[in-house]
Amino acid sequence: MPKFVIEREMPGVGNLSPEQLRAASQTSCGVLLDMGPQIQWVHSYVTGDKIYCIYNAPDEAAIKKHAQLAGFPADRISRVMTIIDPTTAEA
Repeated sequence: MPKFVIEREMPGVGNLSPEQLRAASQTSCGVLLDMGPQIQWVHSYVTGDKIYCIYNAPDEAAIKKHAQLAGFPADRISRVMTIIDPTTAEA
């Protein structure tokens, strides 16, 4: 299944409490449950003013639908073409 990186502009998100982040996560998971197994949230990176989310989804339209239903922005959606890590450098 294709993998996507979603950039969400959310000013001040890095200052949210653990409880607020839990509530946002619960909202996201509830929408995902309703949408079915074709879209999966892998994990997210929270920075000062943005969240970068990694999702497995059939297409960009599914990502947009999730964002709309959950009430989260999806300012940039990029399909991952390949994944590299330090082992990529090995012969």
